[in-house]
Amino acid sequence: MRKWLWRALIVAAVVAVFFVLKMTVFKPEPVEVLVVEVARGHVEATVTNSRAGTVHTRRRAKLSPEIGGQVVEIPFREGDRVEEGAVLLRLDDSAQRARLELSRREVEAARAERDRACITAERAGRELERSRALAEDGLLSDDLLDQFESSKRAADAACAAARANESRGNAAIRVAQTEVDKSTVRSPFAGIVAEVSIEVGEWTTPSPPALPVPPVIDVLDPSALYISAPMDEVDSRRVRTGLPVRVTIDSFRDRTFDGTVTRVAPYVLDLQEQNRTVEIEVELDPDEPTEEILPGTSADVEVILEVREDSIRIPTSALMESNRVLTLVDGVLTERSIEPGLKNWDYTEVLSGLDEGDRVVNSLDRAEVKDGAEARAVDSL
Repeated sequence: MRKWLWRALIVAAVVAVFFVLKMTVFKPEPVEVLVVEVARGHVEATVTNSRAGTVHTRRRAKLSPEIGGQVVEIPFREGDRVEEGAVLLRLDDSAQRARLELSRREVEAARAERDRACITAERAGRELERSRALAEDGLLSDDLLDQFESSKRAADAACAAARANESRGNAAIRVAQTEVDKSTVRSPFAGIVAEVSIEVGEWTTPSPPALPVPPVIDVLDPSALYISAPMDEVDSRRVRTGLPVRVTIDSFRDRTFDGTVTRVAPYVLDLQEQNRTVEIEVELDPDEPTEEILPGTSADVEVILEVREDSIRIPTSALMESNRVLTLVDGVLTERSIEPGLKNWDYTEVLSGLDEGDRVVNSLDRAEVKDGAEARAVDSL
């Protein structure tokens, strides 16, 4: 019995030493974790586009002359700013101007003929009045009076014909002036010349029916920008016009632009090998600087569905599956369940399960960060 007692005491001593060494010398260091203090703040519910959106301009004109001819002038080049009505391209209009001058000369001749015919009509009218007076006194026969009346009607008709001929000449001037105007391409709005695909000396031809000809000048207005973006069909019921939007543009990674949803397509786009989407259009706020944003640039849209102020919130990155979080309490990680509210990529609203001041773990990417593990908070990993 004494031998067994000594053996038991030795085993107990070994176990005690092992336990003491484990708790002191071999005790593992606490897990280092990043923690965030639960606080109140701004929380939003948002949805984003399923694929990259695109910056467009509402005013973009691809222009060609209405008539054919040889180019004699291109006052502006690609990248130049132009005012509304500025001449962008001029064709050789010598033939059209010659026809215009001919029409003007014909009108001058028609005007002179009108004056002659109408003066003759006035004289015939005076002679008719004198003849009627003589006929009333019995000094002129009815046959002569009838001749004077016929002469008056013929003179009036000649005057009216001359006036009509003058009007026809004026119409011919307008036609000729229109042909002259068609030889000049003007900017329909103030903007920037995006592309010029013809040179001085080259010939351009008008577009025949049902066979479009590529335009020779492309003008766009960079101040009338909007963003078109595809949203997943599951979000189509929640997205509506008037909702605020944040836009990020690839060429402006250091900032975001505020905007508003102005249009939601009335149908879902169904394309093969793509998710079904609904197209939305977003216009940037008027005070946003858009001069350097190029049409055609890709953009991402974040539609803000709902906003709540002064809500208890945690970083969304601190939320685990099944709405669980890890809190650091007295150096030990403790798992807790929460009831989430609004949620986006940055923050999640906490309706219950946490209080202000609680510390939640925001570094969950290691296996040793788990419920029950000893831990200590650090500023960085």
